[in-house]
Amino acid sequence: MSTPNQHPSQIKYPKVTVWDVLKEYWISMKPMKWWYLLAAICFAVGTLVSSVITPLYFKNFFDTLATAKVPSEAVPVLIGIITMVLILNFVGVVCRRSGNHLDSYTFTKVSVSQRSRAFAYFIEHSHFFFSNNFTGSLVQRINRLSRAFQNITDRLYYNIIPTIVRVVGILMVLYFTYPILALVIAVWIIFLLLTSYLSAQWKLKWSVLTAEADSRVSAALSDSLSNHGTIQLFSGYDTENRRFANVVREHARLWMARWNVDMITDSIQALLSIAIQFAVFYMTIKYWGQGMVTIGTFVLAQAYILSLNDDLWQSSRIIRDVYESFADSKEAVEIMKLPHSVQDIKGAMPLRVTDGKITLEDVRFGFNETRSTIMGISLDIKPGERVGLIGPSGAGKSTLVRLLLRLYDIQSGKILIDGQDISEVTQGSLREAVSFVPQDPILFHRTLKENILYGKIGATLEEVVNAAKLAHCHEFITTFPDGYDTFVGERGIKLSGGERQRVAIARAILKNAPILVLDEATSSLDSHSEVLIQDALDTLMKGKTVIVIAHRLSTIRKMNRIVVIDHGQILEQGSHDELIDKAGLYAKLWSLQSEGFIKDSVE
Repeated sequence: MSTPNQHPSQIKYPKVTVWDVLKEYWISMKPMKWWYLLAAICFAVGTLVSSVITPLYFKNFFDTLATAKVPSEAVPVLIGIITMVLILNFVGVVCRRSGNHLDSYTFTKVSVSQRSRAFAYFIEHSHFFFSNNFTGSLVQRINRLSRAFQNITDRLYYNIIPTIVRVVGILMVLYFTYPILALVIAVWIIFLLLTSYLSAQWKLKWSVLTAEADSRVSAALSDSLSNHGTIQLFSGYDTENRRFANVVREHARLWMARWNVDMITDSIQALLSIAIQFAVFYMTIKYWGQGMVTIGTFVLAQAYILSLNDDLWQSSRIIRDVYESFADSKEAVEIMKLPHSVQDIKGAMPLRVTDGKITLEDVRFGFNETRSTIMGISLDIKPGERVGLIGPSGAGKSTLVRLLLRLYDIQSGKILIDGQDISEVTQGSLREAVSFVPQDPILFHRTLKENILYGKIGATLEEVVNAAKLAHCHEFITTFPDGYDTFVGERGIKLSGGERQRVAIARAILKNAPILVLDEATSSLDSHSEVLIQDALDTLMKGKTVIVIAHRLSTIRKMNRIVVIDHGQILEQGSHDELIDKAGLYAKLWSLQSEGFIKDSVE
């Protein structure tokens, strides 16, 4: 929660460690922990059977071949051995397939949990948070969190657990059959894993930077595509191409740095692998020549080395992939560890609106330390009063409304509704009590019916249609082939600005909250539509406390009171006639508009 006198711009992302990412993973997988354990056991047993135990039977097979004096007498023994190999291979396949099934089952459940939790936490961040982050970048972070977890679990089941089982099992077998070879292989494993670990640590920095660059690419792409119309109108294709190319080139540069680290590591591992293969061949040939090992032992050693070499060759990639997955998760976990800047206090009670009185007591707010937007505003709005807010652009009118809705927390002062401090009531109940129609309403890419229903989830179709008729959008809705089931496009792009605004008004009419806030709600309408909707708004305003922000002064002339704001302060207030008589800023603006800058359509 923002503390008093803390500016929104001061909110910093918390430092996230690998352990923080693991904790986030654990929260999601905890309900499925026993299934995960069972899957791990299946993969471990499958690996033990197929990679450690089965080669021992092949050792016996070749030793039997080498020592058999009468081949016919060895046949039953050999058949028994290959039958056992068949059984072991079958057990290994069953275990691995069972592990695969459990992996798919658990990941599906955990993926739903992860994405749902991330979405639920992301969506509750403040208006300031979303105004400072690209939508595409946030989508990318949520998706990468789930993909990274899948990558880690896959690496755990298909690489890490099998490698551990092979290394421990093979070293134990060789220790009891060929101790010197076990020691040589153990030293080789230590060197190879140490190289992989140091390489992964070296590469982690580049992985984090690459993940951040990837988010910037997504953000740049989303920014340009969502502003395609502006690019067309201003012939900005070349500018956007250059801008996006610069972002992509930086991403490619970081990828190349990562690949260079990979190549160096792979070269070192290749040399170590060549060395161990030569050493094992040399030692087994030497001791075989001295009669100290059998042909079966020779085959067993080579089988184990080939198996380990393949596992350990991939170990650096496995470690790097795990680190990269942590890097991919880091940005999402940062946001999930970032406290919501606007939070309900402990024990917050629902807001109870009885009259609709709004009181502002010395309210102060600023987006940063050098720019104060609201500077000590005190205002009483009586129950059922209609108040118009006017002032130059940037005066603080819309910010004041956002503070009332608690999209931001004030730095000092109080805002009260019916004597209840809005910082001490639940945000949900506060916003349920206010119907808000913004200047530029954004609609969901859903049907017209669903967009209007957002004002009152569960309302009947009859109520939706009635609200649409009052907002004068029923007329254009019925011209669509699908009527109320027409999809409006992303952000409502298929509708005109005036049509979007009428849908937003219909939504507010359906909500029918005791407090109504209109922020330039008729700015996108032509004069004819405005006259029609003004009748609907007059009906909607009855019995409600109303705040209207408008630049067209004709739309607020009939307000009970007009409050003039400039530079975050109240300059004057009163009725239209009183303010005209004062000959202040309002009278000046009225004179400019009535002389032709914006024609008064009400006169």
